[in-house]
Amino acid sequence: MTEHIDTDVHCGPSSIRALFPYLDDYWRSYVTDANLRLSPSVGNAYPPGAPTSATPEARAAGAFPPDNVELLGKQVLDRDGLRWALLNCTTSFDISRNPYYENALTHAINDWIRTEWLDSDDRLRASMVVPTLDIDAAVAEIERLGPDRRFVQVLLPVRGQDARYGNKRFHPLLAAAARHDLVVGLHAWGRISSSPTATGFTHTYLEDYVSNAQIVQAHVVSLIAEGVFRDIPQLRVCLSECGFSWVPALMWRFDKEWRSVWREVPWVNEAPAEYLYRHFRATTEPAQLPADSEQLTQFLEMMRVPDFVMHASDYPHDHGDGATRLLAALSEVDRAKVLCHNAAAFYRS
Repeated sequence: MTEHIDTDVHCGPSSIRALFPYLDDYWRSYVTDANLRLSPSVGNAYPPGAPTSATPEARAAGAFPPDNVELLGKQVLDRDGLRWALLNCTTSFDISRNPYYENALTHAINDWIRTEWLDSDDRLRASMVVPTLDIDAAVAEIERLGPDRRFVQVLLPVRGQDARYGNKRFHPLLAAAARHDLVVGLHAWGRISSSPTATGFTHTYLEDYVSNAQIVQAHVVSLIAEGVFRDIPQLRVCLSECGFSWVPALMWRFDKEWRSVWREVPWVNEAPAEYLYRHFRATTEPAQLPADSEQLTQFLEMMRVPDFVMHASDYPHDHGDGATRLLAALSEVDRAKVLCHNAAAFYRS
C-alpha cells in the first residue's frame, strides 16, 4: 500500500478507573464518592448499534474505540505503508462543567496517552486535550506537553462553547499552540448539554449528527473574521470528522459578503478563502461526495482537494466508501498528497 499518515484514529479509556493512576488522591476520591462515569457522549455520539459507530473489523475486535495499543496495532498500526497515526481521544469532551475537574481530567488523559500509548509504539502521535472552561489552565497544559514532540495537535470540541473559537477569550490558547508549532484540531461533537444549532436542540440523532458540519462552519468564519490569523499568523487548524463538501458554498458567500462589508473587519485584508486554504486542512472522513463521476471530478477541482484534504481512517467509525471514491478519482501524484504529503507538511515531525 502507498505510504500514508492517518490523521484521525480514536482511542479511549475503558472506564474512569483506567485514569486513576494519573489522578491524585483528591480527584480519585471525588470520582469515587460521586460515582462518576466517563463522558455519556462516548456512547450517545456513536451508539453501539449504529452502522456509523464501527466498521465490521472493529466490532469483531470487541472494543471501539480501542482502549489499548495492542488492539489498535492489529486494526491500524500494522497496515502496510503506515508512516504514523494520530490519536484523538474525545473522552473529556462532555464529562463535566466543573472547570477544576475538567483540568484534572484532561491532564490525566494526556498522561494516560503518553504513558500507555506513545511510550509503547513509535508509530503513534497524539492530540493533547485541554480544559476549554479555563483558558489559563489550557495554556499551562500546552506549555507542559508542548516540548514532547510526539504531541502534534491540541484537540478542541466543535460543540459546547458559548463563544466561537475566534473570540478573544481563546486567543491565548491558540497562541500557545502556535508557539509550540502545534496544530489546533477542531473535532466533531462536544457537550451534549449545549444546543448544537442556532435555533435550539435537535430532535433526532440524524439532525444531531449533521450539526457537526454546521457548527464547524461557524468556527471557521469566526477564526477568519475575528482577526486570529493577523495576530497569530503561524496558526494551523485541522477540521476533523466534520466533512468538507460544505466548503465551496460557504467560501463563495464569505468572499462575496467580505467584499461588501470589509470595513467592519479591516484586519481581514485578503479574501477569506485565501486564509482558509493557507491555514486550514480537513480530514477525508466523512466524505459526502456526488454520486456522478463527472460531478465528482468537478467537485475535487472546485475544492482544491489535493492541497486541502488529509487522509484519515476515523477508526473505528464507518462512514461508507466516500473517502475510497475520493482517492480513486485522484491522480497518483494527488493521491500521494492526500494520503501522506499534506499531513507531513502540516504537522511537525
